[in-house]
Amino acid sequence: MKKILYVVLDGVGDLPIKELGNKTPLEAAVTPNMDRLAQSGKTGIVYTVGKGIAPESDIAVISLLGYDAHKYYTGRGPLESFAEGLAVNNGDVALRVNFATVAEDGKTIKDRRVGRNLTTEEAAALAKEINSKVTLSSATFEFKSTIGHRGILVIRGMRQKLSGWITNTDPAYGREGVFGVALEKFENTVATSVPMEGYENDLSAKEASKLLNEFNEKSIKVLNESATNKKRVSEGKMPGNLILSRDAGDHLPEFPPISSVFNLKFGSFVQMPVEKGIALLTGIDIIDVPQSSGHLDVDYPIWAKIALDSIQKYDGIYVHLKGPDEPAHDGDFKKKKESIEAIDKYFFSSLLPELDIANTIIAITADHSTVCAVKAHTADPVPLLVCGGNIKPDGSMSFSERAAKLGSIGELLGNQILPFLVNLAKQ
Repeated sequence: MKKILYVVLDGVGDLPIKELGNKTPLEAAVTPNMDRLAQSGKTGIVYTVGKGIAPESDIAVISLLGYDAHKYYTGRGPLESFAEGLAVNNGDVALRVNFATVAEDGKTIKDRRVGRNLTTEEAAALAKEINSKVTLSSATFEFKSTIGHRGILVIRGMRQKLSGWITNTDPAYGREGVFGVALEKFENTVATSVPMEGYENDLSAKEASKLLNEFNEKSIKVLNESATNKKRVSEGKMPGNLILSRDAGDHLPEFPPISSVFNLKFGSFVQMPVEKGIALLTGIDIIDVPQSSGHLDVDYPIWAKIALDSIQKYDGIYVHLKGPDEPAHDGDFKKKKESIEAIDKYFFSSLLPELDIANTIIAITADHSTVCAVKAHTADPVPLLVCGGNIKPDGSMSFSERAAKLGSIGELLGNQILPFLVNLAKQ
């Protein structure tokens, strides 16, 4: 059986941009390595969760790994909390959070990500203050910063179990049932959490939303007095004086192990807690990689070497590269294009000369489109290329959204990709 190399470029999909000659960042990027792979294989397009759904990364990754997110997903909060070693017992409410910057009125959001320059060390210092100085009326909590402005919060009720069926305080994300969805338009003010529709009279949801709002109000006061934030302000930076919460869940998902689904052993290297949580809960081994140096010309060749070494130990490896997503959220199409070019130049150029392509099925796709024009995830499909092994080319000339729409693979849902790859690997 052939090996499987499954590479996901976070948020790579986009729409044509006038300043790029009506091309997407991927179409405008110089990507000779990925284009050669497309020319040697087949392409198509993917709706990672379903048509009309603008997915967050969590439900998209669950789908890309072959699972039905509708069946197994219990919220992003439990996934990231589990990845970071925080216990999530049934009836605890776990949430994904961002440090943000709020105006003096305590409601108007100046920046949802603290200008993207809150360091992991600064965030850890702020989290320490919150844990030591905030007390809730009828619950305990654990708050942990993760990477940059990101963090997680677990609230544990003293009197009763809590329900995850509550709305977000982060206005940029809504909920459709259990799924978190990115909103293209929203009021830039802190939202008040309430029980979701259908749970208005649920005492556990009422208590959970009350406690989340209490945490929000009390943490703002602590963060405004923080020495870390006062130092940032003195340096002309935004303070991280607000916690925005979203994607609550009150229990962990129960995935069947991926080894039992496909009878294969998978490893993964991922950069973010949400992907790590999904990997751990599905039984995929975490392959350790060095922390990012911030220099892609240094990081990507190292990751390529680790991928080459690791693929010998597993039936397949899953590689999730965050690069293109962040500049797209900032609306920076030039940086998104440069990020894609860096992946091609430093990751794939280091990987492909040493990879036994004849005995490897290679797939490259994305978890969602992050459209620069709206600075958010959208429901637009993402491109897919598959090559290697015995795969015959279908005439695709490049790895891009436009070319993929003409490819012979046609349209797939995200949870159809891995079964498709496994079948090709067995041929």
